Amino acid sequence: MTTLDNLVRIGKLKPFPPNRGEFEQLLGLARTLLDTVASSSGMATESQFILAYDAAHAASRAALRAHGYRSDDRYLVFQCLEHTIGWPTGKWRVLDTCHRRRNAAEYEGNIDLPASLTAELVRLTAELIGTVSQLEHLLPSS
Repeated sequence: MTTLDNLVRIGKLKPFPPNRGEFEQLLGLARTLLDTVASSSGMATESQFILAYDAAHAASRAALRAHGYRSDDRYLVFQCLEHTIGWPTGKWRVLDTCHRRRNAAEYEGNIDLPASLTAELVRLTAELIGTVSQLEHLLPSS
């Protein structure tokens, strides 16, 4: 039994048949959001952070969908990257840190989003999108 199957057993993930359309939609959203960051010079760091975070989240959800799972927990999709695309702990933990910073900004008004963290988030999100796009072979044909 895999770690992802164990997460299903304890109710953290839900099994869903892999779906090419949903995978492509999520990955397309991730690319669009990240392209917006790249093409908008002068955009506030906070805006870059939120767009890149949302892109990383969409790509992480696409990775889960390619493997036949869904999650209702935003943070869990990042933690599952170790099992869906083989990312080492150091990479997905940056996304987990960004998740906590995003929540602090959104729910507590604590906007502590350093430019260096935003730059790392943008870089990792681009890498994530590239890696997740390679999962297409796991999906059924259209």
